[in-house]
Amino acid sequence: MKTSRRYLALGLETCGRILEDGRRANSSFVSLSGSNRVRGRTSGHVPVMVDKVVDFMQPEKCQLIVDMTFGAGGHTRKLLEKSSTVRIVCLDRDPVAFSYAQKLQLEYPDQVLPLHGKFSDLPSLLEAHNIGQNSIDAMLFDFGSSSMQFDDPNRGFALSKDGPLDMRMNTSEEDSVTAADVLAHASERDLHKILKIYGEEPQAKQIAKALVETRTSYGCLRKTSQLKDLVEQTLQNQIRLDKLGRYAHVSTRVFQALRIFVNNEMNEINYAMIVAQRYLKLGGVMVTLSFHSLEDTIVKRHVTGNVSENAANELPMRLYSFSLTFPQESLEPKAKTCWRQINKHVITPDDLEIASNPRSRSAKLRACVKIR
Repeated sequence: MKTSRRYLALGLETCGRILEDGRRANSSFVSLSGSNRVRGRTSGHVPVMVDKVVDFMQPEKCQLIVDMTFGAGGHTRKLLEKSSTVRIVCLDRDPVAFSYAQKLQLEYPDQVLPLHGKFSDLPSLLEAHNIGQNSIDAMLFDFGSSSMQFDDPNRGFALSKDGPLDMRMNTSEEDSVTAADVLAHASERDLHKILKIYGEEPQAKQIAKALVETRTSYGCLRKTSQLKDLVEQTLQNQIRLDKLGRYAHVSTRVFQALRIFVNNEMNEINYAMIVAQRYLKLGGVMVTLSFHSLEDTIVKRHVTGNVSENAANELPMRLYSFSLTFPQESLEPKAKTCWRQINKHVITPDDLEIASNPRSRSAKLRACVKIR
């Protein structure tokens, strides 16, 4: 699959270079010791817009559903409660989430199939279980990180909890790059790109410069608190608010950018849209929950057919030049989308849900049907 758009292509080449630099470097990084398992109950993660998701997916009419982002299993459990016959494939790249899916399989041995891997692993995983293309009734995507990842300081996702700068969703992957590796070896130019594109950080250039200067003068950053404090000192006079008008720390976008880069999230989401198109039946339903504009943009481009060479285009169709002309036969395939949107506009949580689950405040739900 070719991924030529800027927010898709940035990850792989830079990530490979950082990994190679890290292997050659004689400076040591923080040792990620201790358990990566979340202590306590799994109920800390509250599924977003769960009733709307169930309504769109209609599990009582489905034979086979794939939950592409199982997490703590909130959506899957609700689907299982609605139907005693539906089978659900539970995919997640996080080893902790996979263990939760295995536990759920013990409760529903004939209905739940846990799979460990990322979106791009799904075709081979399904093939191993004799599940082919055009055979799935519904697919659910709940993008981003789960609450259990943010709540465990050893994972390094949350700026509010001190821990190692890891940020990998799959901590069991060998030779995978951590956030500490990125900050230790990426050039100032690469750091600027990562923060600007993946974090949409307006002060990306200033922060990238400060990161490199700190690395050169004082050594590599190894803790989330060190990164948080550095960004805070770099942007001393800035005050930022979230969508609820509450105080938001100035390093929030920096943490987001590093997490997206470390986990190659944009390429994975782009791949996931192609997988959904090929594995859903005609009339199959795809439901997506996105939490920032980069995720939603990729979904929207695929759903509306604004795709070239299997990658979401960088610009919406309305911004393309009117001076360009193309032969009709080359445009016809591009003008035909495989999807019909069930809801014309994105659905967002109501005030009551946001009040009870503030992490849902930025969620956007899209639901569509495969029509060709």
